[in-house]
Amino acid sequence: MTSGKATTQTRSAIAALWQCCGGDVAALDDLDLSGDEPALPSSFRVGTAAQASIGAAGLAAAELWRQRTGRRQRVRVDMRHAAVEFRSERYLRVAGKGIGSLWESIAGLYRTGDGGHVRLHTNFRHHRDAVLSLLGCEPTREAVQAALLRWNAVDFETRAYDAGCVVAALRSPEAWAAHAQAAAVASLPPIAIEKIGEAPPHALSDGPRPLSGLHVLDLTRVIAGPVGGRTLAAHGATVMRIGAANLPTFEWLDRDTGRGKLSAHADLKSSEGRRALERLVTGADVFIQGYRPGAIAALGFAPADVARLKPGIVQVSLSAYGHLGPWAGRRGFDSLVQTASGFNQAEGAAAGGERPRELPCQALDHASGYLIALGAMLARARQARAGGSWLVRVSLAQTGRWIWQLGREAQGFAAADPGYDEVQDLMETSASPFGEIRAVKHAALLSETPARWDRPTVPPGTHAPAWPEG
Repeated sequence: MTSGKATTQTRSAIAALWQCCGGDVAALDDLDLSGDEPALPSSFRVGTAAQASIGAAGLAAAELWRQRTGRRQRVRVDMRHAAVEFRSERYLRVAGKGIGSLWESIAGLYRTGDGGHVRLHTNFRHHRDAVLSLLGCEPTREAVQAALLRWNAVDFETRAYDAGCVVAALRSPEAWAAHAQAAAVASLPPIAIEKIGEAPPHALSDGPRPLSGLHVLDLTRVIAGPVGGRTLAAHGATVMRIGAANLPTFEWLDRDTGRGKLSAHADLKSSEGRRALERLVTGADVFIQGYRPGAIAALGFAPADVARLKPGIVQVSLSAYGHLGPWAGRRGFDSLVQTASGFNQAEGAAAGGERPRELPCQALDHASGYLIALGAMLARARQARAGGSWLVRVSLAQTGRWIWQLGREAQGFAAADPGYDEVQDLMETSASPFGEIRAVKHAALLSETPARWDRPTVPPGTHAPAWPEG
């Protein structure tokens, strides 16, 4: 059942994702969609992207349920709810408190001497220190701005990357389209699923939920990868987030995306940590990692290595700009990919101003998270039917291209920008070691197996790096 032009567009978008992942087209008849654009103030169809990515992931959970039990179920997604979940971190409340800002004090957009702009991502201390060292200035916005006026935007981007910074030069859509990395991204689908090894089929586990018995390792940080793991946990998977005590984290984001997960430490630069991860891999069904391309391979966990440890495993690789092209190894975050790939310039122009403008949420991150979950589930379904070891690839830039291709909304900025008080019907309350958590419910509503998180968010490293018994 669909209603309205926007949900017809969503159905088309889900069908395309479903076909990309090799899903059974008959499952598309089980979708119920509601709502209309614009869901958030944007010239881009952010509501459609939210509804489509969350709906496709929900449909994949229902498909695993059908493959195991023979029973189909309805999957209902409302666009307003999906759009709110696309910025769940904004609405999170812990012990009654929200967060003032997700950004470090010098993060953001700055003018450069050639009339361009660059965006700095400085939330991690080592990235901040690298920028300040390159600029040779004090850690104030005024000092950073003065220093950047001595630079050309693209020259600074290049030098900063070589110096270990994480920045992006602002590009117009036309400039991005002419870039070699854009051409590489254009050659890739939104989600790529490939067979990388031989293995016998592994039967899906029995249990009361679609992903009961599925063991997932989540080696990701920030938003995209953790949202993917959170989605799998919502449908019954046992998800273990792996970090290390010496790695910086976004505490607020961890509390939002950590719902439903175990959390353990394993320092992969130590032999003990690598052995712990190897043991975990042998008991895992899905392995999600968001390391910069090549980094985890250097630690002994390249896709071929992981498949040798556990033949039949499904691996998911998340990157910023994709695995092909001159920027394949480049670090990046949602805000930077938005800046580099034309979103900010296009959004600012559509709003009628000269200043670049961000999307109303970290849409590339959140959409990528649900695409991770979608790819992991449908690859697991393939494995159960036909065997093999599988690799799923998702990148923020590929997701951005997919969102761009959904089209634009001429009156998109007429949409309301919902605050905390306006979304209370979409929130739920749970207990945690940090106090009461008030957070956005999952927007994919399955008729027979409702999504829920059985485990509370916990501090990093709470659990031992071993799968629970039973």
